[in-house]
Parts: sequence; structure tokens; C-alpha cells
Amino acid sequence: MNKNINDEIRKELFNLIDEKYKAFHSKLCPNIDNILGIRLPLLRKISKNLSKDNWTEYLKNPSSEYYEEIMIEGLTIGYIKTDNESRFNYIKNFIPKINNWAVCDSFCSNLKFTKKNMKEVWDFIVPYSSSDKEFDIRFAVVMMLNFYMTNDYIDEVLHILNNINHDGYYVKMAVAWAISYAYIYQPNKTLDFLKNNNLDKFTYNKSLQKIIESNRIRKEDKDLMRSMKIK
Repeated sequence: MNKNINDEIRKELFNLIDEKYKAFHSKLCPNIDNILGIRLPLLRKISKNLSKDNWTEYLKNPSSEYYEEIMIEGLTIGYIKTDNESRFNYIKNFIPKINNWAVCDSFCSNLKFTKKNMKEVWDFIVPYSSSDKEFDIRFAVVMMLNFYMTNDYIDEVLHILNNINHDGYYVKMAVAWAISYAYIYQPNKTLDFLKNNNLDKFTYNKSLQKIIESNRIRKEDKDLMRSMKIK
């Protein structure tokens, strides 16, 4: 039955291929050579339908040959209605399949069960922040920027970001992105952090750049960030 589900999904995917979108998206995900070219809203629709029926059977052995198949698995894990233990097991099994920013970020943003299980999810994601794997760390950081920019967690988030030491480009960009979110939600604490931190020059300057680029930051704050850049 599982093989039939995977076959049905793949057949549907091949009918949705958009060559122009494939060319566009492939440029955004360099070194990923298994992209078919299907827009995210269509993948979400497939995943939502899967999450209503046959998802237990599907998640036993989902196909991972194509980028879009991996994306569907990740999205489905977010949509299903299940207990925390089962979902954490699905997440744990999925994380090693993440090898690009797009799958990582879409997966994280769809784990909305986090909002009702903040402590449990926090305890689950924190160990990934000290992994030696680039996308393990990005997973933890993107989860933090999506769900943990709160009074209860901001100090711990900034402490973790300050102690991440990994040369991966997608780690550095995620940390910078998270710091820019922290500044939006917790400007005073984040400003103190920016004045005294262990960030490398690239990540520090990229954090300031992302704050400057945000539409939710005041002009005077952007001017301050420009003055703080390291040359």
C-alpha cells in the first residue's frame, strides 16, 4: 500500500512540473540537483490531503528521491494530528534528510504544534543547536526564530546563538536571521547582545544588515545598526 501512495504522489508531482519555476528555484538552492519544479502552495495542498488520510502508512516509508517528495514528507509531519511522542519521532527521522535551506525553513514554519507545546519542543530542539551538522543547527535556529522570540525564551535563545560555532554558510545566515527577528521582538535585549557577543565578523555584520533590511524596524534603529558595522 505504501508503494502505491508513493507512486500516486510521484505521478501527481510529474503532472505539476513547471520548467520555468524549476530553473528559478534551482538557482536559489545551489548543489540540489533533484528539483522537479513545483511551487510550494501545490506541495502544501498535497501534504494537507495526505495528512487527512493514509498518513500513518505513508510515513512508514516515504519516498525521498526528489526534493519535492522530501518537502511533502516534512510538511505532512506538521499537518498531521497525532501525539507529541509520535510527532517527535517523525521529526527526528526527518531531520537527517534536510540538505537545503528551503526544506529546512518550510518544515520548521509548519511545526505549529510548537505553540501549544513550547517546553517540550524547546527541550527537543536545543540539542540540535550544538550538533556538528550544518542543517541540524539551522533546524534548531529556525525553530527558535519562528516560535521562541518571547520574554520567556529570549535570554536562552541569545545565549545559544552566541555560542554556535560552525562555519556552514546556512548556519551563519540562520543565526543572523534569528538575531534580526530578536531585534524586532526584543530590541533592548538584542541591542545589548549586539554590543557584547562572540559572533564572527560575517555573522555579526549580516545580522546588522538583516535588521537594516527589515520593514519592521524604525529608521533611527537602522541608522544605529549602520554605525555599528565592523569594517
